[in-house]
Amino acid sequence: MSGPECCSNPPILNPNGGAGHVEELAGLNCYLTGSPHSNLAVLLVSDIYGYEAPNLRNLADKVAAAGYYVVVPDLLYGDPYNPENADRPVPVWLKDHGTDKASEVTKPIIEALKSKGVSAIGAAGFCWGSKVVVGLAKPGLIQAAVLLHPSFVSVDDIKGVDIPTAILGAEIDKMSPPELVKQFEQVLTAKPGVWTSRN
Repeated sequence: MSGPECCSNPPILNPNGGAGHVEELAGLNCYLTGSPHSNLAVLLVSDIYGYEAPNLRNLADKVAAAGYYVVVPDLLYGDPYNPENADRPVPVWLKDHGTDKASEVTKPIIEALKSKGVSAIGAAGFCWGSKVVVGLAKPGLIQAAVLLHPSFVSVDDIKGVDIPTAILGAEIDKMSPPELVKQFEQVLTAKPGVWTSRN
């Protein structure tokens, strides 16, 4: 999270939004869009607002229009962060939504996609979801990663990544400031075959 600004204008969640549909895949509700016959898939991992966020589903539909099968899993189990709930500020909410657990429960989705004939999977993580994607990238379960203002990701996390990775940092970000993103870039560019970009 870049800071309190992330929580000041939350999306209005819409469980029925988008051109795709919600279906259970590997035991998790997922927003699915694009051709299920594509052998290329993209996994989009949400920020703290979850898989019902309209902008996330619109992005999934755009990626699907480019020929990919897109999966947006509900890694928050129907419990996205609610800034109006004063009893569960972000630090309290985060205790119930660990990124390590989310990475583990995403692995069966990857296996399910491979069993359907998907030959390559890329993943993009937004804010909280970036740490989940790093957890998938380190053991090489995916073939490419995109981290969008990657909150909670450390330099040690990035040291374990050896797949093509793009990092798109926010200009003003308290969780992953430009200096930290620069360190990520230095680690990744030292590895052959791994590319990075940053904003």
